Amino acid sequence: QVQLVESGGGLVQAGGSLRLSCAVSVRTFSGITVGWFRQPPGKEREFVGASIWSGGRIVYSDSVKGRFTISRDNAKNTVYLQMNTLKPEDTAIYYCATTLRVFDLDTGAGYGSWGQGTQVTVSS
Repeated sequence: QVQLVESGGGLVQAGGSLRLSCAVSVRTFSGITVGWFRQPPGKEREFVGASIWSGGRIVYSDSVKGRFTISRDNAKNTVYLQMNTLKPEDTAIYYCATTLRVFDLDTGAGYGSWGQGTQVTVSS
C-alpha cells in the first residue's frame, strides 16, 4: 500500500516562498508519477503539476508555471514543490498523489493514493 506524507506548509506573505515535500512509501518510487494538487477554500480541487516517472518529465498548470518548480529525489522517495512569488490566490490545501500514468495527469480521478494535505496560506 502506498502512503504519502506532505510537509512544509505554513503562513507566508505575498511574494514569499515555501517548499513542500511529499514523502512516498512505495517499493518502486522510480516507477511512480507524483502529482501535486490544491484545493482553495470553497473551490474545487485543481491540478498544480506532476513529476512523471517516464523520462523525468515535469508538467505544470498554467496558473503556476514560472513560479513553482517540482523536483524529485528518487534516493529519498520524495518529491518537492518549490513555490516562489506566492500570491494570496495560492492559498489552499496542497496534496500530493501517485499514479502509474504518464498522461492525462490533470484529473484527480487517475490517482490512486493521496496524502493528507498541508495548508498553505498566503497573506496580502
